[in-house]
Amino acid sequence: MKLTLIKPNIGRREHSLYVDEARMEPLQLGILAALTPDDVEVVMYDDRMEQIPYDEPTDIVAITVETFTARRAYEISEEFRKRGVKTVMGGMHAMLIPDEVAEHCDCVIIGDAEPVWKEMIEDFRRGELKPRYTAVQPTCPQINVITRRDIFEGKGYLPITLLQFSRGCSHRCSFCASSAYFKAHHYCRPVEDVIKEIKSQKRKLLFFVDDNIVCNRQRAKELFRALIPLKIHWVSQGSMDMLENDELMELMVKSGCLGLVIGFESISPQCISEMNKNTNKKASGEMYAAEIEKLRKWGLQTWAAFTVGHDGDTYESIKATCDFAIKNKFTFAAFNILMPYPNTPLYEKMEREGRLLYGGKWWLDESYRFNYAAIVPKNMTADELTEVSFDCRKRFNSPMSIFTRAFEFRTNMRTPYRFGTYLVYNPLFRKEVFKKQGMRFGLNSDENKEK
Repeated sequence: MKLTLIKPNIGRREHSLYVDEARMEPLQLGILAALTPDDVEVVMYDDRMEQIPYDEPTDIVAITVETFTARRAYEISEEFRKRGVKTVMGGMHAMLIPDEVAEHCDCVIIGDAEPVWKEMIEDFRRGELKPRYTAVQPTCPQINVITRRDIFEGKGYLPITLLQFSRGCSHRCSFCASSAYFKAHHYCRPVEDVIKEIKSQKRKLLFFVDDNIVCNRQRAKELFRALIPLKIHWVSQGSMDMLENDELMELMVKSGCLGLVIGFESISPQCISEMNKNTNKKASGEMYAAEIEKLRKWGLQTWAAFTVGHDGDTYESIKATCDFAIKNKFTFAAFNILMPYPNTPLYEKMEREGRLLYGGKWWLDESYRFNYAAIVPKNMTADELTEVSFDCRKRFNSPMSIFTRAFEFRTNMRTPYRFGTYLVYNPLFRKEVFKKQGMRFGLNSDENKEK
């Protein structure tokens, strides 16, 4: 038996697929490969950088689906099904909106695949593949499962190893798809399994893809203590409230943390309250001033993530958010338009108020473009929101901004290694900003389908 794993692309520029030069290993497919019985041949194709060989013999195809890749994932599935090959879909989008996904495949897996993956494989062998498998979320994920990384070789990924300590987050931010997926719960792997996985690969630079690695502080401390002897460098995602615990922060730094993606989201207390971002409500004095000073004290290079388009946002306040990010010399920053992911509180609110654009299914609409507004904001037009968010990306990633932000001596220039990281990745992300803006989803347009 042969299993083909697929990582879909987002879409295309003009008539050719976008090549993601900042692509990282598709960790979820490495985990699925590890869960697959040894007598099954496993191959993986990454649509972000290589052609998918539809005519290559295979028995079954598994495709991971995110909301941004759904249209392309459905195209890929259709091509295989035309050839009589069964397709299985899972992932974030399959959990959020399983009925839609089920229309485009032979089998949909709802939730983390670990509890049902082997059952699905055995059912397929017997010719009894079910149309739907609903997994019970494992309270202790990925036990004794070491990611298979041989399937990543030769794919040109960034030289950073992806792995996971925990899944989910216990907070309930209104816009967060992950919170909806995990129902505001947080689950940790055994620390010994994480250490074993790190030792099974050769790199010293790691990315923990956790939604919030510090959500459970005691378990995080246990992990950080175990990482210290390994002398690695690592990055992840964390929440602002971690800065309240000095012991946690000291262990984090000693364990090799270079920095974290942190959801600042907004510099407006009104917007923070509106989105139910409880971890940020304690920001004291001038918005985030004390927190930023602590991040500098600990020497952490920060990727500040902002969402723009909240009901309290204006055109001017969004521009001020970019000014704030440049002034504080963050290593990286994202200015993401507030996106209504299906089955999130934000989506339901926008639906009730009649403020969803593209018929509510922006991820399938041929006229939608990447990084365009999909809601009607309160204090500007949708086009103005698209325009100002792109302006923030352009200004933050301008050559002058990259140059001036480098001179933050406690973070970006703290060590030669950190400075080198800054110099390598800022130009790369600048390039990706311009390549992705306005990109169409999928490869095939509706016009081509009609022909």
